Amino acid sequence: MKAKECEGLGFATKVIHVEQVHDSEYGSMITPIYQTASYCHGSVEEAAEKFAHKLPGFHPIYSRSGNPTNRALELKIAAIEGGEDAVTAASGMGAIGSVLIGFLQAGDHAIFDDTLYGGTDHIVKHNLPALGIQTSIVNLRDFDALKKAIRPNTKLVYFETPNNPVLTLNDVAAIKATVGKDIKVVVDGTFAPPPLQYVLKLGADVVVHSLTKYYNGHGDAIGGIVVGSKADIALVRNNAMTKINGCPLSPFNSFLILRGMKTMALRMNQCCHNAQALAEYLVSNEYIKKVNYPGLTTHPQYDLAVKQMTKGLYGGMISFELKDDINGLSSFAAGKKLVNGLKIATIATSLGDPDTLISHPASMTHAFVAPTDRLASGITDGLVRMSVGLEDVEDLINDFKAVFATFNK
Repeated sequence: MKAKECEGLGFATKVIHVEQVHDSEYGSMITPIYQTASYCHGSVEEAAEKFAHKLPGFHPIYSRSGNPTNRALELKIAAIEGGEDAVTAASGMGAIGSVLIGFLQAGDHAIFDDTLYGGTDHIVKHNLPALGIQTSIVNLRDFDALKKAIRPNTKLVYFETPNNPVLTLNDVAAIKATVGKDIKVVVDGTFAPPPLQYVLKLGADVVVHSLTKYYNGHGDAIGGIVVGSKADIALVRNNAMTKINGCPLSPFNSFLILRGMKTMALRMNQCCHNAQALAEYLVSNEYIKKVNYPGLTTHPQYDLAVKQMTKGLYGGMISFELKDDINGLSSFAAGKKLVNGLKIATIATSLGDPDTLISHPASMTHAFVAPTDRLASGITDGLVRMSVGLEDVEDLINDFKAVFATFNK
């Protein structure tokens, strides 16, 4: 079904059927894997027409510029997100890098939120300045600070919502209204894809996702995507994705992600239900100082979550802080003990898998970061991050109870 035919359909129906490609030659119900590096031509004249873009089809040289399996995924996600077009990348970082290279050049200025994924943070602080691109890091919850940061050469504002790993939210509509139509608003929506939130409908110009996470949902494929208007996607595809970065998504990974999306509605409902129940349990635990989850009424931006996200679907990501002294244990030691002691949760740094994944940033992903810098990002010694999976939530809660019982010994 084409995108227009799916207008008005619910998410569960749409994510299965929109832009579904059936093989016309053999009748394959599932989109085939077009595992080809390049494309052949019937004649020199036909090739010349394709090189001149006078004939439809994929790029006449290499599959990095276009592939039927990848295109099926791009059109499907563009329709789901409410965008005009999309372009895939080999990873989430490939998508982020392609957006920044596509939109920015030497002499331009871009504004970034003060809480970013580590890979993005590195690009902002090191790679972009090396290319002559000016950057400002701003708390985008402070609209006055955002206004003051805008310069005549500001081209782009970039942020996540919810943020990794402390799960603060950014108000997409308010940020767009503050910067105006001439500055691109780019949102990393990896933590809360549809049906949790639709950032393009909220006012963003472009949304990027790590497809590795919830879109794929099975922990077996890496990918990224950029979604937006036809003009913006053409800019990213032609100026960054193919001509410069050359980081196309593998057709096999596209196949896996298309397969994973068939169950996306069920997976998102279940992980959100589990995360809500687990967050409510953790709030009441005597050893926990603070729980970060947008679905809790105690979250400082709960009203924004209700306005910006789908009711009852506030994500599968939770982070929480352990108390500073637990029967002689420091929060750092307690965090490690908790993570090591859980039987069901897997110690891993990704998210969106069927399995519940857990990490202790201070001793794992952010161990190399200076303690003062960690604290500035809200990453305390006792912070624990979880991607809540699809298990029976009672089992997850009982697993926590069993480990916390050992804190008394």
